[in-house]
Parts: sequence; C-alpha cells; structure tokens
Amino acid sequence: MSACHGFLTMSRAVQQDLQRFEPNKLNIYLPHPLYDNFGSAESKAEACAALGLDTNFKYLLFFGFIRAYKGLDLLLEAMAIPALQAIPDLKLLIAGEFYEDAKPYRDLIEKHGLQDRLVLRTDFIPNAEVRHYFCAADLVVQPYKHATQSGVTQVAYHFDKPMVVTNVGGLSELVPHGEVGYVVAPQPKEIAAAIIDFYTSGKAHVYAQQIKTYKLRFSWSQFVKAVYELADKV
Repeated sequence: MSACHGFLTMSRAVQQDLQRFEPNKLNIYLPHPLYDNFGSAESKAEACAALGLDTNFKYLLFFGFIRAYKGLDLLLEAMAIPALQAIPDLKLLIAGEFYEDAKPYRDLIEKHGLQDRLVLRTDFIPNAEVRHYFCAADLVVQPYKHATQSGVTQVAYHFDKPMVVTNVGGLSELVPHGEVGYVVAPQPKEIAAAIIDFYTSGKAHVYAQQIKTYKLRFSWSQFVKAVYELADKV
C-alpha cells in the first residue's frame, strides 16, 4: 500500500480500515456503479414466462452464490414466521449455486415445511438469464450476516427493484431506509417484518419510483468523473 498515491474505496467500512494503514494519504468513498450489463428490464409476465413461473404469485428474490455469510438461513427462518406465511401467494425465489454444503439449508426447508413456498434455481445462472430473475421479483432480499458491499444491490437498482438489506458492512450505505427499501437487523423477525410491510403498506410503487431517481448517483459517468478528480489531486 505504501506504493500507492491515493485510494478509492467502495464502502465506508473499507475506508475506515484503510485509514488505519494509510491515515495521511488521500482517499475517497465511491460506490460501485450500476451493473447494467444484464440487458434492459422486461415485464413480470415476460420474465415469469422465460422462467416457467406462475404470474399469479408474488416473488421475493435471493440472488447469488450461496455462502454462509449471505444469510439464506435467516431468510428461510423468516419465511417460516406465521405472520409472513399469512401473506397469500408469496414465494421465495432462490437463484444461485451452493458454494458450500446444501444440507443445512435443505434441512431448514424440511423442518419448516417450506417446500411449497420456494422456487429453487440453484444451478449456475448465465448472464443472459439474470434479468428474468430480477424482473420476476417484487422485492430483492439480502439477509447478509456480514459484508463490505454487494453487487446484487447494484443489479437490483438497475432493474428498479426495492430491497431489504441487513445493517452490516456497507449495505445500508446504498439503500436508504424508508426511501428505496428497508435496512434491518440480521434477524429473521426483522427481515419478516420488512417483507410484511412491503406487501401490506402500499409502499411498493413508491419505492420503485424513488429508485429511478436515487440510482442516478450510481452512473458510470459519475464514477469515471470522480476517478479523474482523485487522480488530479494525488
């Protein structure tokens, strides 16, 4: 790190870590831009048709490689909470490969009898299919136990999808609570409460509209401009 003249960090948590090593060198916080390489948005009907899903259901999306720190177990526990189960026609769409033993998750599914409440697509997801999963979903849930940041957030923004994220690492920096989604503690009851609010409060449309404005700050042109400005200062 001593060879560097300046630093760019994509989360405040990493910026704080950096300052322990290089407290006197210039650094800026600059979130990752949108992941806009997965194509344009499509209607829920088109997305469901591509995935073979019933359009009469509401879909939550957990997307990405399945690893312990991403908290899928917390989300499965949330799905088992009676108040959340009372929401009719709600399914959790799990899209991503297992990068660890799948048995603990399958045991949880069996323990809580969640088989009919889930859609498991746990094979590799090609880039060409990513948009189908996001466009089929009403809400993207990131129940992480710890993290610095997540690319899933920027994919969700690209497709104008509200989110539930946990208050760990840099996730809450990118999803202002009550404006484009929810920031909650990494606990099943908190996650379930946010999902219930989303479907019962009428905020879904409001969040989707506010995302269209908020995500403009994550444009690639803004990112490149900030990189050049940093380079001019060091």
